Amino acid sequence: MNMDLAQEHCVACEGGVPPLPPGEVQQMLGQLTDWQLADDGRSIRRRFAFKGFLKAVEMANLAAWVGNKQNHHPDITFGYGYCEVAYTTHAADGLTRNDFICAARLDALVG
Repeated sequence: MNMDLAQEHCVACEGGVPPLPPGEVQQMLGQLTDWQLADDGRSIRRRFAFKGFLKAVEMANLAAWVGNKQNHHPDITFGYGYCEVAYTTHAADGLTRNDFICAARLDALVG
């Protein structure tokens, strides 16, 4: 599918959904900005750096808002000067298209 990931919407998934194969993960990862694949290949994460605490909190809130709108919620860690966002699909025990859609949507919002 050649549709821009940031224009897609997450589709609810239940248990038994297989994770994406490694080749598809790499292809989708190439469409994102500064996202890293975890060593175990089951999640993607991006660390945002800021000066101060307030911008990190705002980024965490933005990532939470995207997750809420898409009904696909990230793990978010933040503190003074940083916010780290990670996506995985627990029902698939790995990565699905939803993870990349949410990451692309977040990328589109932060530029």
